[in-house]
Formats: sequence, C-alpha cells, structure tokens
Amino acid sequence: MKNLILTIVLSCLAPAIACAQETRYSVVVTQDGSGDYRSIQQAIDDTKSFPDKRITIYVKNGTYKEKVKIHEWNTLLSIIGESKEKTIITYDDHFKKINLGRNSTFHTATVQVDGDDFHAENLTIENTAGPVGQAVALSINADRVSFHNSRFLGHQDTVYLTGENKRHYFKDCYIEGTTDFIFGRATTVFDNCTIHSKANSYITAASTPKGVEFGLVFLNCTLTSDKNVTKVYLGRPWRPYAKTVFINTQMGAHIAPEGWHNWAKPEAEKTVFYAEYNSKGQGGNNVGRVSWSKKLSKKRATQYTTANILGVRTGNGWYLGNN
Repeated sequence: MKNLILTIVLSCLAPAIACAQETRYSVVVTQDGSGDYRSIQQAIDDTKSFPDKRITIYVKNGTYKEKVKIHEWNTLLSIIGESKEKTIITYDDHFKKINLGRNSTFHTATVQVDGDDFHAENLTIENTAGPVGQAVALSINADRVSFHNSRFLGHQDTVYLTGENKRHYFKDCYIEGTTDFIFGRATTVFDNCTIHSKANSYITAASTPKGVEFGLVFLNCTLTSDKNVTKVYLGRPWRPYAKTVFINTQMGAHIAPEGWHNWAKPEAEKTVFYAEYNSKGQGGNNVGRVSWSKKLSKKRATQYTTANILGVRTGNGWYLGNN
C-alpha cells in the first residue's frame, strides 16, 4: 500500500519537476516587477549553464545599479536592452575603493564577461567613480564577444579587453574616457565607433602578446573630444609588442601630431606595431607622426577586414552585421 501511494505521489510531481527543469531561452528583466526578473544578475544566474542554443535576456529601460558578471559557464548568452540611452548598467568601484593591492583595477568592472559567444545590444555600461584613477566599466575575458549600438562611459581604463587569442567586436558603439580607456591584449575590432576623449592623455594601451597578428583595430571610426582637450595620443604600449591600427578614421584636432607615445620605453619602439591608413580630419595629418609608427599601403590595408582579423566563418554564431 505504501509503495502504491509513493508511486501516485511521484507521478503527480513528475510534471512539476519537468517544468522546473525546462530551459527558458528568452526572459525579460524589468524594475517594476512585470517581467521575469528585477535584476540582470538574477536572470543570468538562473540561466542554463553551457546551453545547447542561445539564451536571450531582454532588459527594459531603467538604471540598474549592480555589478554584472557573465560567468564562464554562461555561454551563448545575449543581453538586449530596450534602448542604449535608457537601459543603463551602472556601478562606481575604483582602484582605491577596492583596495586589494596592485591588481585592484581588475576587480572594478561594472560588467565582467567571461562566457564565450556573448552578445549585447542597446546598452549603456558605465563606471561613475569619476576621475579618481582606474575604474573599469566593461571587462572581457572571453572569445567571440560582440557589442552593437551600445555606450561605455568612464574615465581611466573604461574598457578592458583581455585573453590571449580572444576576439571581440564592437559595432556602432560609443566609448569615452580619459587615460588608456581602451586597453588589453585581446584582438578587437571597433567598427564605425565613436571614441571620445575627456582629457589630454592616451586613447589605447594595448598589451598584444608577441606573435599575435592583430591587436586593437579601428575601422571607419570617429575620434572626438571635450572642448578643452587639445593633445591626445592614439596609443602607448602597456606591453612591448602592442599592436594598434586605425583605418579610414576621422580624427579631430585634439589628436597630437606625433600620434603615438612610447610610455618612456624607447626599447618598445622596435617591437610595437602602430599604424594608420587614410586617417582623415585635422588630427589625421601624418606629417608629424613619430618615425617608428607605420603608414599602411593600400594593399596591406585591404587585409584589415572584420572577417580576416577575427577569423569569421559563416554559421559560427558571430553577431557581426554585414561584414
């Protein structure tokens, strides 16, 4: 009799258990409680690890003050905001606030992406700590990561792109900062992006590993600045084999005639690869560029396509627009 009762109970619970284990591939985050979750991180933590197909988290307009982490097991995840101006992920950690020693910078990110094949659109990701030193808005240590139509706001070290042989793609994005606000060792393409300098300083600080073919590549971008900014360098080498290239880029008058800086490391001048092709605007005059930077030939410039740089192949899941 007891076995019969147990069988009946289990048969009644089976549908509920199956429902609880069912993978949801589309969820909604809203602050007013009308969606599936109120918190972006809660939605991420509740998704299936290593899913068989892409999971999409739709985020309604609102200011979400939370540190967000896409874990290594959160592969094939998309976060789609309602609008880039009004879907805001914000936090205010910075080097001194974290206070974990010399590597505190790497703990400050508002959004940390560690899961491969991540994609996001229509978001603002910001670090509001202000001009207080290193304060990361976005940190990526994953492969095949893409952002479209999004904004990244901060001061020093706004966007950190790392991982040897990791590849990232930014399309139609806006990135602002003061010092080294795009930095790291990953191979990253910025396609039709606006890069805005808020102080006289340096845009990039690549740390490209030796032997990596590409590094930070800017295609058809626009470099702008605050009104009081008059001298900004395109890049300086965080590590000796830094690679940074600007192609068909509109450069404002704030770009220094020298273009590039050696970070007081004259030995790096022999190993870095800093190059331009068809730089335009008041800051695009290559006459005053440092002698150790390169001017690409038209033939060499044609090799700098999104497909070639990122190793894109049809059907592999990348969100790369029309390229």
